[in-house]
Amino acid sequence: MNDVMSMVRSQLTGNNLSAISSAIGADEQATSGAIGTAVPLLISALANNAARPAEAAKLNMALQKDHDGSLLDNLGGFLNNPALANGAGILEHVLGGRQKKVETGVAGATGLDAGQIARLLPILAPIVMAALGKVRNSGGLDEGGLAGMLQQEKTKVAGQGGGLLGSLAGMLDSDNDGSAIDDLGRMAGGFFGKK
Repeated sequence: MNDVMSMVRSQLTGNNLSAISSAIGADEQATSGAIGTAVPLLISALANNAARPAEAAKLNMALQKDHDGSLLDNLGGFLNNPALANGAGILEHVLGGRQKKVETGVAGATGLDAGQIARLLPILAPIVMAALGKVRNSGGLDEGGLAGMLQQEKTKVAGQGGGLLGSLAGMLDSDNDGSAIDDLGRMAGGFFGKK
């Protein structure tokens, strides 16, 4: 079974990376670094949510209804009008009141400004959900399998980030931030550097 991180990484190159860079007003190298930080962060947030059975059930239902992975079959079309996929709504559900803190943290880790990250995250959220939907469907996962798979992905993020898991969990789950920034920066290289 393909994993979410690899699937997203394979999609966000070439013309797709150029389109995202243009949309957020950043060069491709900076955009690539920001994607490499933001995608594992979104996956970890999804894993944290899915660790609660009621949230895993909601996520499973959302994947069944709205995020079957077909967005990835025409990613270029999506990138021409990403607002149609309601990335802001996905982020509100996944990050809740932590969204501004996440934007600031990713900005600090990547050198982009928080406004650029605020434009990037709603583009990435539907892509991550689409990849998650494809992995769910190809593996025939139920909500328990989905939660378990996301925990495995979160563990991979921790391995790539060199101590990232504790700092990332702190950024996502508490009101104290700051310690995640260095780990998030280290993680960006691992996201695009490993296949």
